[in-house]
Amino acid sequence: MDSMTITSAWVAGWAVNRSVPPPVVEPWGYRIDVGLSGHVFRHVLPEPDEPSVRKLCETVTEPGAWLKVLAPPERVAEWITPDWTVPDDPGHLMFHALRRSAPPPAPAGYTVGTQTRDGVFRVRVTAPDGSPAARGQIAATGHGGADHGATAVVDQVETWENHRRRGLGRLVMRTLETAAAEAGAATGVLAATRDGLGLYTSLGWRRQGPLTGVVRGTGHRG
Repeated sequence: MDSMTITSAWVAGWAVNRSVPPPVVEPWGYRIDVGLSGHVFRHVLPEPDEPSVRKLCETVTEPGAWLKVLAPPERVAEWITPDWTVPDDPGHLMFHALRRSAPPPAPAGYTVGTQTRDGVFRVRVTAPDGSPAARGQIAATGHGGADHGATAVVDQVETWENHRRRGLGRLVMRTLETAAAEAGAATGVLAATRDGLGLYTSLGWRRQGPLTGVVRGTGHRG
């Protein structure tokens, strides 16, 4: 898949996953109004260059505004103005052909629950003591094309620290992939953090390219 197709699918699916308004097409890419104090909105630039990034940095003044730029962090750092920072967690845009497969069994004592609501399929893994252990979700976007079919976007995959190295991430991902494939999606898209890159790569996901976040003022990772 080309970067524009992947990015278009990702922004659409991210908005569905986060229950925010659909992305608005802008000359530089997309704008998504998020509405959180530390994440007011985000501009996504699929084909960034220094003039576009610098212009946004100079004109966007709200603290907690984000740019998501498909370029390496070291390059983006040279383009931004002093009011903006690059958090120390480089991202990666990834994709994968979705297929049905049997998820691995949950470890002894762990339970797996699923739920579909507002177009989002969610997986929750609960530890033997009833506390949350892992989670993830996926939303179909309808984007794609003749060569790749409909897409679905994975979001908010997390394993709590004291439950890691037990195969829960693989369990969550295989459950999400199978659910999306059964719903008709052919290609999965996600934005990986540094911590998640190894898991997704081991499951066959391919890296499309870097995805660098830039935040103005005080914000949180998005």
